[in-house]
Amino acid sequence: MAHRVLATTLLLLALACGTASAASKFTIRGAGFGHGVGMSQYGAYGYAQHGADYRSILGHYYTGTAIGSAEAGRTVRVLLQSTNGYAAFTGANRAGRRRLAPAKTYLVRRRGAAVQLLSARKKKLGTYSTLLRVTGPGNQVILKGRAGNGRTGGAYRGALELRAGVISGVDAVNAVALDEYVAGVVPVESPASWPAEALKAQAVAARTYAITTAKPGASFDQYSDTRSQVYGGVGAEQPSTNDAVTQTSGQVVTYQGQPVVTFFFSTSGGRTEDVENTPLGTAPKPWLKSVDDPYDDTSPKHRWGPIQLTLKQAGRKLGSLVKGDFQGIEVVTRGRSPRIVAADVIGSGGRTRTTGAQLRSRFGLFDSWAFFTSIVTGEEPAPDGGTPPQDNPQPPVPQDPATGGATPARAAGLMRRSAVAQIAGRVLPALPGAGLTVQRLLGRRWVSVGTTQVRRSGRYALAVSFPGLYRVRYHDEAGPAVRVSP
Repeated sequence: MAHRVLATTLLLLALACGTASAASKFTIRGAGFGHGVGMSQYGAYGYAQHGADYRSILGHYYTGTAIGSAEAGRTVRVLLQSTNGYAAFTGANRAGRRRLAPAKTYLVRRRGAAVQLLSARKKKLGTYSTLLRVTGPGNQVILKGRAGNGRTGGAYRGALELRAGVISGVDAVNAVALDEYVAGVVPVESPASWPAEALKAQAVAARTYAITTAKPGASFDQYSDTRSQVYGGVGAEQPSTNDAVTQTSGQVVTYQGQPVVTFFFSTSGGRTEDVENTPLGTAPKPWLKSVDDPYDDTSPKHRWGPIQLTLKQAGRKLGSLVKGDFQGIEVVTRGRSPRIVAADVIGSGGRTRTTGAQLRSRFGLFDSWAFFTSIVTGEEPAPDGGTPPQDNPQPPVPQDPATGGATPARAAGLMRRSAVAQIAGRVLPALPGAGLTVQRLLGRRWVSVGTTQVRRSGRYALAVSFPGLYRVRYHDEAGPAVRVSP
């Protein structure tokens, strides 16, 4: 009895503190790509392939909405670039009231709250106390250098507005007509080769998003990257996407007669999410409700994973969210899709409540529709007498020793072999009574040699009768391999 108590005590200490022979695997699987709210772009593509038109596509993703008209003459101001030094442009024939040569390059720098226009050789050409408005022939001007959308240089319709940056340098803003702006958005948000109805749905969603997220009184309305919607200017435009913009000109999504914010994203995984379950909103919006997305499975991110780490590697990614040594993650609340709303990061020093968005960010995941499995496995001393420990609810299933069994089946009554060790560890999330299978590597195949059940704490243990390489399977995930010595 003393031996049994000692063996059990050693096991519990090993599980709590870790041993040199223990190994861990943390597996992440998931679905979707993006925030999950509003229109799934791959879902719209799938609907279009199945014959749906853009109006029915938009009506599906934005519940209870209709198609209305935007106010005529709308202008969108897009922040293209924030420099620490000079902004550079070419292709312009006018800066304020000054005539310019379109073939020449000009510079703009900050001077206090004003900006200065200079030649390429830095000759001063004028100072402007508020902003400098630059236009070109054919309603285009070329901004040099890297824009916020990652593109280097490029032509933009409308005008460039250059003003002193908030902290330093110069901000370059493109003031462009609404539909011309949308023409630069659609081809970088949806592939130009997609069906016309999917591109039309994207055009209307992008147009609506632009007018409903504008910032009246601010120096710009939109970023040119994913902080708003990606905008590529003239260089991004394609005939098919320009046609989609033209054929839906001025059309926007409305709810009860008013334009509403039309979030969109890449891939739903099969269902979109209620906005209040995401970082995009805290209050329900009747047009941003979770809906089925049956044709989203054409996306390469419809399902993704497995991503596999050790617990130590995962803990480093989670950083300050972990108290003590990282042990795993338990999801507390899921949304309708089911993206994670709240989860606990479990460490040896306690739990930390977090959100799906935080977990997505820390692990660099495509989406917060994710499932986590932690498996720790180690070799521990065999329980006294070679029988499973008392806290193992189910004894090993007898198998032939030729298959690496825990107990010889044909000779079970005559030549029972004593256990040489036990495979023990912990799994999370813990489902008390859930089955766990122990496997042994024979040749190139993993062969099941016994089963046990998970305790409320997530711990498990199973005696084995032969040396070799073992692992456990839990929730269809394989844990790390550990070697049992003779």
